[in-house]
Amino acid sequence: MVAFTRRHLALALALTFASNAAPAANSAEGELLQELKRLSARLEKVEQRNAELEKKLETTVTTGTMERRVKTLEESQARVVRGLEDENISENEPDLTSRLKAVEYQALGMQKQARTVEALEGITAGMSLTTTAQKAIGVAPGAAPNGASQLNYRGDVYVTLPLPAIGNTENRIFTQFRLGQGQGLNDLPVYAKPNASAFRALNTAPDNSVAILGQAWYQATVPLPFGGFKPRSREQLEINFGKMDPFVFFDQNAVANDETRQFLNTVFVHNALLDAGSDIGVDANGFSPGFRVSYFNETQKPENWRASLGVFGAGQGANYVRFFSSPLVIAQLETQRRLFGGLTGNYRLYAWHNGQGPSYDGTFESHSGWGVNVDQRLGDYTTLFGRYGQQLKGRVRFDRALSLGAEFGGAYWERGGDAIGLALGLQRTGAAFNRDSATVDADGDGIADYGYTASGAERILEAYYRYRIHKQFELSPDFQYIANPGGHGASSPVKILGLRAQLTF
Repeated sequence: MVAFTRRHLALALALTFASNAAPAANSAEGELLQELKRLSARLEKVEQRNAELEKKLETTVTTGTMERRVKTLEESQARVVRGLEDENISENEPDLTSRLKAVEYQALGMQKQARTVEALEGITAGMSLTTTAQKAIGVAPGAAPNGASQLNYRGDVYVTLPLPAIGNTENRIFTQFRLGQGQGLNDLPVYAKPNASAFRALNTAPDNSVAILGQAWYQATVPLPFGGFKPRSREQLEINFGKMDPFVFFDQNAVANDETRQFLNTVFVHNALLDAGSDIGVDANGFSPGFRVSYFNETQKPENWRASLGVFGAGQGANYVRFFSSPLVIAQLETQRRLFGGLTGNYRLYAWHNGQGPSYDGTFESHSGWGVNVDQRLGDYTTLFGRYGQQLKGRVRFDRALSLGAEFGGAYWERGGDAIGLALGLQRTGAAFNRDSATVDADGDGIADYGYTASGAERILEAYYRYRIHKQFELSPDFQYIANPGGHGASSPVKILGLRAQLTF
C-alpha cells in the first residue's frame, strides 16, 4: 500500500495551477478549494486506516511469533522434566538436562565427602606395639615353670569418637582393643611381676594371638555451674561408665605409669597392693566394668584440684557375673601444684574397699587400704616420683608397699628424646602370711603352696634407658634386681635383663 501525505498533495496542486491559464483562476478557485478539502479529508482517513492496518499487522505478526516461541519453550521444558525424572544421563535428552544432572551428581558427591569428613571430624586414633625380651639370672631350677627366658608382644589400638553435644555437655566414647602373646616372666616366685607389658587373652593357648575389646566407655563432661557461660567455666563434672581400666582414672603418675615406655615392673607402674597384690579386682585381662564421677576445679589456674569416686566390678563382678555383689569402691583426691619456681607437681591421696579381694590362701574376702602418689619436677629434665600403700584389712602376702624413683631427660647429654629411669621398691611381708606361709595349701593337694616361712621385705631395683631412634620407635634396655624374693630370705637374689622395643603410631 502507498501512503500519500499533504506534501504530495501540495505538489499536485502546484502542477495543476501551472498548467491552467490565469483567466480561469477566479472561476475555478472555489471549486478547487472544495475539492482540496474533500481530498484532504479522505487522505486523513486513508492515513488513519493505514496506521490501523499497520498496527494490526504488526500485532498479528508479533502474537504469532510469541505463540510459536511459547510453544517451543513449553515443549523444551517438558523434555527437560522428563529427562530429570530419569536418573541416567542420555545423549538424546536436552543439553540442559545433562548439565543439570552432572551438576547434581557432582554436588551429591561433594556432599557425601563433606558428610564423611564431618563424621570423621574429631575422631582420634592411635596404635602401639610393644615387644619385650627378658632373661632371669639366679632363679632356682624349676622356680620358673615357663623357663627363665621369655619373649612377648602386646598391641593396643585406641579410638576416641566425639558425640554431638547436648547443650553445653560434651560427650565422647573411648574404645581400646588389645592383643598379644606371651606371659613374660610373671610366673617367678616373687611378690612383684617383672613384666607389666605381658598380655595373653584369657583361656587361650600359647600358640594363639587373640584380640579383645579391653575398654569401651562413655564420658560426659558438664561445665559448671549449670546453665553458665561455658567459655568462662572453671569447673566441670565428668561422668564415665562402661568397661574400663581403673588405673586410667586412679593412681596415675607422670613418670611411673606406662609400662610400654617407663618402668616394666608392676610395683613401679601402679600401687603394688592394687596391681601386684590384685586388690584392684580387674578380670584376667586387666579390665573391669564400672562407673566413675569426678569434680574438677581450676578456678586458681594453673593450679587445680579434683575429687573422684569410682565403683568397679571386683572378683567375679569384674567378668559381669556378680557386679553388684561387693564391688571395688575407690575414692581419690588430687591436686596439681606449682612449686620450686613454678615446676609442676601432682599429689594424690586415695582409699579403696574391695568386697571380693583375693587372699593368699585362694579365698575371697573383704579388703581395704589407702595410698599416696606423688610426682614432682625438680628441673627442666628431672622428675621424682613416690608411692606408698598400706593394707588396712585382708590377708595378703605383703601389706606395705613403697616405691621411689626418678626419670632424667636426655637433654642433659644432648639426647632430648632419651631418658634414664631409676627406682627402688619395698614390699613388706604381712604378719598373717608370715605366720601361715609354710602351711597354706589352697589347692588341697597336701603340699604347702609356698613351702617356706616368709619374712622381711622384698626389695626391687629397676633401671632403664629409653633410646629414641625416631619419634615412633624407641628401644629400652632394662635391668631389675630382686632381693629376698617373695619374702623368702633363703632364696638368692634374682637378676633380670630385658630389652623392650616400642612402636607408636
